[in-house]
Amino acid sequence: MKKIHIEFSDERLITPSGLVFVGQILGKSSFVKKINRAPISKDYLQKQIKNGDVLLTYIGMLCQGKPQYEAVREMMDDPDYYKYALGISYAIPSAETLRQRFDMIGDSLRKDIQQANVDMLREMHIEPTALDNGFVPVDIDVTPFDNSKSNKEGVSRTYKGFDGYAPIMAYIGTEGYLVNLELRIGKQHCQKETPDFLRETIELCRQLTEKPLLIRLDSGNDASENIGIFMEESYKYNNVSFIIKRNPRQESKEEWLESVRECCQNIQHPRDGKTVYIGQTFRNVTYSLSDNEEKTVGIRTIYEITERTIDRYGQYFIVPDIELGTYWTNSSLPDDTVIDLYHAHGESEQYHSEIKTDMDVGRLPSGKFESNKLVLELTMIAYNILRIIGQKSLKKKDAPGRKKIHRRRIRTVISNLMQFAGHLTEHAGRLVLSIGRSNRWRFTFKRLYDSFAFIT
Repeated sequence: MKKIHIEFSDERLITPSGLVFVGQILGKSSFVKKINRAPISKDYLQKQIKNGDVLLTYIGMLCQGKPQYEAVREMMDDPDYYKYALGISYAIPSAETLRQRFDMIGDSLRKDIQQANVDMLREMHIEPTALDNGFVPVDIDVTPFDNSKSNKEGVSRTYKGFDGYAPIMAYIGTEGYLVNLELRIGKQHCQKETPDFLRETIELCRQLTEKPLLIRLDSGNDASENIGIFMEESYKYNNVSFIIKRNPRQESKEEWLESVRECCQNIQHPRDGKTVYIGQTFRNVTYSLSDNEEKTVGIRTIYEITERTIDRYGQYFIVPDIELGTYWTNSSLPDDTVIDLYHAHGESEQYHSEIKTDMDVGRLPSGKFESNKLVLELTMIAYNILRIIGQKSLKKKDAPGRKKIHRRRIRTVISNLMQFAGHLTEHAGRLVLSIGRSNRWRFTFKRLYDSFAFIT
């Protein structure tokens, strides 16, 4: 076997060549201009490094799965490439500048970043894909971030049993584009401040699609106030439906079973000793309007009650095992369909996982709560950029892999399209990024670059 010799070269070998996609996508939006015009305190030393440059740099880091401030030092080895790829006008900030500027900006740009995120999706001609029934799903859920053994501001005990944060996320479409989020302290109940978040999310979703929305929430958000928001929105625009898993609270499973045993029309027997009752009833819900006037409406309630007298191994139960699942909804879809649609809400857990593990954002970098809010808000833009790249890569069959998929995982996008090695040369005023013919993703990479360049 021949010995391989390692030596250093002055050639410009670029590992994260995929950052050119980030610059192309953000370059078509007014994100940087809005950020630079935003009224922010100017009591800092490096006035020449604009806030737009700072946030562009950090979004580039997030798109590589590197949220820690110190990761910016990797860009210092070839700053000209990163400036060109990301559209940075002056300079790449140092890790210290990143930290100081994030502490200064905090949560003051929340509205600007939300709008920039929606504008980016629209400018890239992203239309969230609807379900087969015509509804565009909007999945909203809280996902705890583990920040144990830290003294960060806002870190406290979450319902998962560890210390951390409890942000709420909202995804739209079957692809799972991130349309809204909010960082919360770990001990905050999932329903606290959720009504305002729901109103905000609906307004953002309306800017992305005119199709009817189907909003799905779990039992932690079973509150009359939430139902009231959806009902009033539905009365106004007739394009908001919801499925909320009910919290049974003090309700008796045995009483539910007795009440439906005789009247249920859909009784299934999957195996010996297992009976499933599926049907609907109506229950009154009272909520308050904006003028504090109370309103009572009958809400359709879907139930799925499973009674087991024998387990799967043939063992008889002394007392039957009863499993109760009930759901609020204002849709007219069949009972079985409503239940299946709620179960599909569990796919949003995969989106959470991609943010926390693939992008490595689960452990937030700052000790200040307001700074971590900004980190998470920029994560929304970076996540959607990676999602756009992943979905565009599926348009043609030029990528490796034979398995047909409808959504490419963020980890795959980062490893195969962001961390894409290239050889950068400059000649006659032109920058050329050469791609090795041994890389099986080269055709997809070239197609994506050309397609983003021609989007107007």
